[in-house]
Amino acid sequence: MGRPTLMHLLRQDDGVRDVDEVLQELAGPLRVLVTVADHGHVTRAAQELRLGQPTVSRALARVQEAVGVPLLVPHGRGVRLTPAGRAFADAARRALGEAERGVRSVREDDSPDTGRVALGFLHTLGATAVPALVRAFRREHPAARFQLTQDAAGTLLARLADGHVDLLLTSPLPRGTSWRTHPLLEQPLVLAVPADHRLARRERLALDDVAGEDLVLFEHGYGLREAAEAMFAEAGIVPRVAFEGQDADTVRGLVAAGLGIALLPAPAAPRPDVVELPLAGPSTSRTVGLVWREGDLPRVAAAFRDVVLAHPDLLGGAG
Repeated sequence: MGRPTLMHLLRQDDGVRDVDEVLQELAGPLRVLVTVADHGHVTRAAQELRLGQPTVSRALARVQEAVGVPLLVPHGRGVRLTPAGRAFADAARRALGEAERGVRSVREDDSPDTGRVALGFLHTLGATAVPALVRAFRREHPAARFQLTQDAAGTLLARLADGHVDLLLTSPLPRGTSWRTHPLLEQPLVLAVPADHRLARRERLALDDVAGEDLVLFEHGYGLREAAEAMFAEAGIVPRVAFEGQDADTVRGLVAAGLGIALLPAPAAPRPDVVELPLAGPSTSRTVGLVWREGDLPRVAAAFRDVVLAHPDLLGGAG
């Protein structure tokens, strides 16, 4: 059986393994050297470390062999560090201090009670859906922290791939074996028109109804742009794009100013100068879901994922 990985060291059983034990595994021989340097005596160092004296002696021999320079010499009933030994012990003490701070920091970031969730999400989910999910999680874990990133679907997926975010709320859901995906919501799409537009009194609209109209679409790289282009292509329509935006509020503002018609998620709070009409046709919604990488998630991110999967209803007002 191979040596335990750092993840296993930090997560044995309930993940509460003592920091000293973890450091002993990560940097045992250096810790032995520093303790011997502090006491000037192998036996007393062994007692403090709760190790047998032969184990301490072997650890010291490994350090000296690796460094290639004598670090200790006998001195009375104890030992004395050589000048090289003192210099190396000082460096080892600093390194162990940094390692201990690192272990405590990553353990704190991993804990569901004190950890940090790096969550990426679409702009259209930021007004109501993400705050509702975060609030639900912090009812049980009030000290949990969040690093929130809003961006286009393509950019967010790249940030998930390189580890800058743990979880992603997005649409459309990506394909591929690198991802775990879970659909959460079929979100209705609407056609937003100015309140004084000739189509504003209709009960619903089809894409054919706006084929000759100026359109306000999201920029390339956004999930809604991809969805709109796919829907227009399926209907055999070449869209006439007049303006492009990066968030739903800006797009709705352009619509309200009479600058075009937009394809958007149904709004959580409609505005009076924009009429948003149900979309007629076979493709009238988009799938919003959660995405994460294959492999280990930090425990805090896994706990948040479980809350999201248990409460997809909190995404109900996601527009």
